[in-house]
Amino acid sequence: MSPKIRIREFYNRRIAGPSFLIPAIFFFVLFSWIPILWSVVISFQNYSVNPNIPTTFVGLENYKYLFGDRFFYAAWRNVLLFVGLALLIGYIIPVILAILLNETRHARGPLRLGYYLPSILPVVVISLIWKYLYYPGKGGLFNMMLRPLGIGPVEWFYTDSMAIFAIVIMATWRGAGSTMIIYLAALQGIPSQLYEAAEIDGAGLWQRLWHITIPQLLPIMSIILILQVIATFKVFAEPFIMTKGKTMTIMIYIYEKAFHSINMGVATAMSMILFIVLVLLSLAYFYLQKKVLSKF
Repeated sequence: MSPKIRIREFYNRRIAGPSFLIPAIFFFVLFSWIPILWSVVISFQNYSVNPNIPTTFVGLENYKYLFGDRFFYAAWRNVLLFVGLALLIGYIIPVILAILLNETRHARGPLRLGYYLPSILPVVVISLIWKYLYYPGKGGLFNMMLRPLGIGPVEWFYTDSMAIFAIVIMATWRGAGSTMIIYLAALQGIPSQLYEAAEIDGAGLWQRLWHITIPQLLPIMSIILILQVIATFKVFAEPFIMTKGKTMTIMIYIYEKAFHSINMGVATAMSMILFIVLVLLSLAYFYLQKKVLSKF
């Protein structure tokens, strides 16, 4: 074999494939890792967006400011409440919808479309619509429905807890359809022979559900769990639109510090704390996933 053929064969086997990744890696580093690393630097600075005012290094002062700010704790308290309610209300509903729809024999297509439609609409549109549904006066739809029961009018956004509960209901309505489609695809991938064998052995509906359906869905459910937790920690648009930013969350806190107070150092320090928390949650998830899923 001639040297030219060897070089061409080496190029085709070893270099040609990886070379296609170079543009993707370049843009990933340029628009992802470099901004992350630059954010780490900014979090230790009194960063100035005005070119006439010099940027100075302040060390841990931005982090000390955060831990002395009461709004910092309010943001974390509200987000943790948001995560808890979102998991309590919005995590299991898509699973139930998927199981029910999988057992449905008629009108599957229209039902899938109906459940999925809210996911297509922009979050701004949905937030504005639900804001008027929650209207605290007598003209709000929900208060009109509660009026015959002698309840209300309810001030849905009067406290942070009420506002977060109202937003979780809206977010569950919006996101349940898209998550349900994922579960439905996983359900249809379960071999029918498992259910047939269980029926022959005399297993009832709940036994088939507990011993076949749930174990088969656990890998997908675990992935959806961590994705939902991460997305909930980063919630911004819904409380910002529906409560005009009065319900403090982590992302709203970062927005206020960065664009209202023009304190980029503190805002970036908050972003770094959020980044560390999400990384730790992800590592805990992978650890628990190996421990829990290995038993099934």
